Amino acid sequence: MYMDCRIVPSPSVPGGSLKRMEQDNESSDAPAVDQQDVELFDLLRLNLVPGIGPRMQRSLLDRFDTAGAVLSANINELRQAPGISAKLAQAIAQSDNTDAAQREWDRCEQLGIRLIGRHHDAYPRMLTEILAPPNVLYCRGNIEPRDELAVGIVGSRRCTHYGRQQAERLAGALARAGMTVISRLARGIDAVAHRAALAAGGRTIAVMASGVKTIYPPEHAELAEQVAQQGAVVSECSLEQQPTPGLFPQRNRIISGMSLGVIIIEASRNSGALHTARHAMEQGREVLAVPGRVDSLASEGCHDLIRDGVGLVRNVDDVLEALGPLIEPLRVDATETVHSPRELTLNDQERAILNLVTIDSQHIDELLRSTAIEASRVLSTLTVLEMKRMVRRLPGGYYVRAN
Repeated sequence: MYMDCRIVPSPSVPGGSLKRMEQDNESSDAPAVDQQDVELFDLLRLNLVPGIGPRMQRSLLDRFDTAGAVLSANINELRQAPGISAKLAQAIAQSDNTDAAQREWDRCEQLGIRLIGRHHDAYPRMLTEILAPPNVLYCRGNIEPRDELAVGIVGSRRCTHYGRQQAERLAGALARAGMTVISRLARGIDAVAHRAALAAGGRTIAVMASGVKTIYPPEHAELAEQVAQQGAVVSECSLEQQPTPGLFPQRNRIISGMSLGVIIIEASRNSGALHTARHAMEQGREVLAVPGRVDSLASEGCHDLIRDGVGLVRNVDDVLEALGPLIEPLRVDATETVHSPRELTLNDQERAILNLVTIDSQHIDELLRSTAIEASRVLSTLTVLEMKRMVRRLPGGYYVRAN
C-alpha cells in the first residue's frame, strides 16, 4: 500500500479555473467538483501570493480557517490576523492569481507532479505536528505509509573522505533496516546519503529549497530522477521557484519535521546543517551527531552538539536505540506492526514472534497456540527478545511488550 504522487486528473476546466467551474456548477447539471480539489486550489492560490511565508499562512488560516475565506476577506478583516501588515493585507485582498494558479495546476498534471494539501490523507502525518507546516506540498514520486520510519541525514557540502564514508555506511545500513533516508539533495554528505540509500534498495526522500521543476544543484538532476523512482522529491515552493538564501533554512524544518530524528555528519560551526538540528530540537525530534577527529574543523559543529548533550553515533544500532518507541505503532504491511525502530534489526523469526506479543499480558500457552513455530524455538526466541529489552517476562509465565 502506498500513496501515489502522480496527480489524479482534475476535472476538465476548459478556459477557466476550478473555482470558476464550482461557480458554474451551482447553476448547471454538470458534475460537482470534488470539495478537496477546491480547497487545494485555494491553498495553491494562497501559496502563490508574493510575500506570504509559512508562518504568515499559518496565522491567516488560524484566523480564517480556510484558504478560500482568506482570499475573500477584505483588508480590515485580514489586518485582524496576527503579524499581517497593511501592505500584506492589501496584497492579499487585491491578488487576482486565479489564472496563474490554474496554469500551475495544469502544469503539475502534465509533469506527473502531485499537489498534496494539508487536509489530504496523503499529507505526511508527522509534518502536521510542526509549528508552521507547508500548506501545499509538490510531490514527484510517491510517499508510502512506512516513510514515517524516517531519519534525516545532513552535513557539509565540502565533506572529507571520512565524512563520505560515514554517510554512506549509516545511510546504507538504515535503508537496509527499513528506514527512509531524508536529505536535501545538496552536494557532499546529502548526495552521498541519497545514493547510499538507493544502492541499498531502500527508500529516500529529497526536500528541495527550490521548485521540483528547478533542481538545485543542476548536476543532481539525474539523482533527483532516481530518488523520485525510489521515493519522492518534495517542495513547498512553486514549480519554477529558483533557490534563494532564505529558502534553505526554511526548507530544513520540513526535513526534521518528516523525520523521527536527524543525524549530523561533518558540520562546521557555520554549517547550514545546524539549522536542521535546531529545527529538530524545537520540534521534539531526536538529534544525533557523528564525531570526527578531535582537531577536525569540519566536525566542530558536531563536536559542539555532542558536548551539549546530543547523542553520539557510532553505528546504526546507536541510531535505532536513540529513536526510542513510536508514539503510535505503525502498520507497515498486512502482517507487521512496528512499535519501535529497533525492531527493524530483528530477523524474520524474531519479528514474527515479537508480533505475537501485545501490550496486554499473555500467557505463554496462548502465544504457543497462536503460531505454527515449534515451542522450543518460540521459547528461545522470547529469551533473545527479552535480552534485547523488547519483551518482558512477568510472574506466572506471562509476557508483555516492553515500552
